[in-house]
Amino acid sequence: MTHSLSRYRREYTDLIRLGLPVIITNMGIVMVAFADTLMVGRYGTRELGAAAFVNSIFILATVMLVGLAGGITPLVGRLYGRRDNHGVGAYMRAGVRVNIAVSLLFTAILGGLYFFLDRLGQPDELLPLVRPYYLVMLATLVPSALFNALQQTSNGCTDTSTPMWIIVGANSLNVLGNWLLIGGELGFPRLGLLGAGISTLTARIVGALAMMAVYRFSARRREFVEGWRIARSDGKRREVEREVWLTSYPVMLQSGIECFLWSFGGVVCGWFGTIQLASFQVVNTISQLAFMTYIGMGVAISVRVANFAGTSNFEAMRRISSAGLHINLVLATIFSCVYYLSFRTLVHFFTPDEAVIIGALPLVFPLILYQYCDSIQLTFANALRGTSVVRPLLWVALGSYLCVGVPSMLLLAVGCDLGNAGVYYSFNIALLVAAVAFSIFFRRTLSRMAAGMPKH
Repeated sequence: MTHSLSRYRREYTDLIRLGLPVIITNMGIVMVAFADTLMVGRYGTRELGAAAFVNSIFILATVMLVGLAGGITPLVGRLYGRRDNHGVGAYMRAGVRVNIAVSLLFTAILGGLYFFLDRLGQPDELLPLVRPYYLVMLATLVPSALFNALQQTSNGCTDTSTPMWIIVGANSLNVLGNWLLIGGELGFPRLGLLGAGISTLTARIVGALAMMAVYRFSARRREFVEGWRIARSDGKRREVEREVWLTSYPVMLQSGIECFLWSFGGVVCGWFGTIQLASFQVVNTISQLAFMTYIGMGVAISVRVANFAGTSNFEAMRRISSAGLHINLVLATIFSCVYYLSFRTLVHFFTPDEAVIIGALPLVFPLILYQYCDSIQLTFANALRGTSVVRPLLWVALGSYLCVGVPSMLLLAVGCDLGNAGVYYSFNIALLVAAVAFSIFFRRTLSRMAAGMPKH
């Protein structure tokens, strides 16, 4: 036992050191989203409804852009592990170009949807609030994509602290802007929901500019910038951009498919009435804290696996995935205990409606089971990302979330009349299938790499 602990002690330390700033960052994002909801909700019910409608449209694009940027991490991490800093700069440039190009495509698609907002079945009284807020949120996609690409480059170089501090600052600016612009404090105009949108846009632009400034003026990153400049005239720059795209798009699509299943779960819960839907939404909000913790540790696992992939240290890659699994399982147990012991209190924090609280109680057990299924699948999904072999992510997502998750949801929620509890049990089934598949692909990929066989 002592030998086993000593074997993993360094990996535990390195993973926690890398993952903790990402976890803090993710927690901040959740808290800001929560603050946005509270501040807009207190301003008016119509504003809250309009915000929920617009955000439900943009959430899929936002999640997919985050996934797209995640494809940069293993490529950069592999080069950083070899100390090829000029190569890091070349891939950073390619990553920025790919991410901005895709964000512009999403902007064009959602911009076209703007002209059909009145045909999406929303109350007419919300449209005057929806339209200006929608346009402001549309403008946030490009700066978000730029920040994501630079953040993932930093993560791949084992610097997760710098993006953390920038996001903390940007989130603080967002909350301050909400306070000033939503209700018109300190002489600022009273803009309501539009003020929340302007605050979000400002914070995202500032965050992107801050990341650019870090790379421009940091001595530690000077060679990265030189690599960026060299890549401008490099005849292979198109090949690098193509490699970034081929590594990134499966992650983007996987993220989108996973997001779709959870969004569809909300639709199914709505079939059972307002109480079931409200209970589902509250439990989803509660579970976000745990999810953001596991994904933060997952980023650290991906970075460490990528670093050792650069030196072909396959035993270290296996050890990292095992150590990451240990940490995430401990975290899942902690969150499970918290949810079991204080579930009713947590739900009551979000709503005093006794009917919603009672409607949420059947979700306690599936929520606890969810912690273990989610933490395991995130561990091996990110370990697989670290190898740069990402196409299996797409196939696993299609198989587990669509081919297994959707039918399971309809069977349990509708066929067995379990309602929102059936929806959550179907999440667990899909996550468990994904966890097993990701684990198999990860171990198979390491075996092929160790044998000198093609990875794909």
